[in-house]
Amino acid sequence: MSAAVNIKNLSYSYGTFPVLKNISFDVKKSDFFIIIGPNGSGKTTLMKIIAGIIKSQKKRLEILGNRIETYSRKALARKIAFVPQISAIDFPFTVAELVYMGRSPYLGLLGVEQKKDIEIVREAIAFTEMESLAHRKCDQLSGGERQRAFIARAICQQPRIILLDEPTAALDLAHQVKIMDLMEKLKQDKNITIIMVSHDVNLAAMYADRLLMLNNGKIVNIGTPSEVLTYQSLEKTYGCRLLVDKSPIDKSPRVTLVPQKFIDPDMQSRQYP
Repeated sequence: MSAAVNIKNLSYSYGTFPVLKNISFDVKKSDFFIIIGPNGSGKTTLMKIIAGIIKSQKKRLEILGNRIETYSRKALARKIAFVPQISAIDFPFTVAELVYMGRSPYLGLLGVEQKKDIEIVREAIAFTEMESLAHRKCDQLSGGERQRAFIARAICQQPRIILLDEPTAALDLAHQVKIMDLMEKLKQDKNITIIMVSHDVNLAAMYADRLLMLNNGKIVNIGTPSEVLTYQSLEKTYGCRLLVDKSPIDKSPRVTLVPQKFIDPDMQSRQYP
């Protein structure tokens, strides 16, 4: 079985500044795959390359067994949906209108909607529990509601892979869990491969099938949360003092920051059993 995404020797530079440095990995179909790492490690650039938004100068990138350059833009949009970091919305579309934009890869030259398109929009809105907000203007939504609206648009593309760049950033705890549960539901119910960038290593530990840790454009570690989230790797990558133990919920790694005021000069970091 081919991987959902396969990358060999991928590099990217902004001018003379290298952002990604000869990285290789694959993402299995129907996996919940989360990319972590400090600011500036190349996470967003990597996501944009997978989405086909930017092209790397050196790469072998396969999407569902085919080289990415063999896809037309419309064909790639039927395989991959990208949900970027969401900030303020200043356009006057309703939620339903925004979600309907996800059907554009399937519309003909005249862009005439069919009965099937309308039904898919309704299903996407229902799946994300946005029915009561379908006719509300997007600029009137909360952060969590906006994020679900953009995810509904992505679902409307009927992709095999959904890419999300920090979808829980700036959301409160309840909305963070709701977004992550929604991603898990997409994986389970629709067999969609989820590839996500996250700064929250504890959420990543609880939800990811596999984690990729990046730093300075290179892969630090890749594997299960227990394999990747060791205090040795985390402290070296993030450059701060940490404690790593096990969550009482599912025994996944739990990472706790140690503020400077609690650090004894002789204190050594520990990973508890």
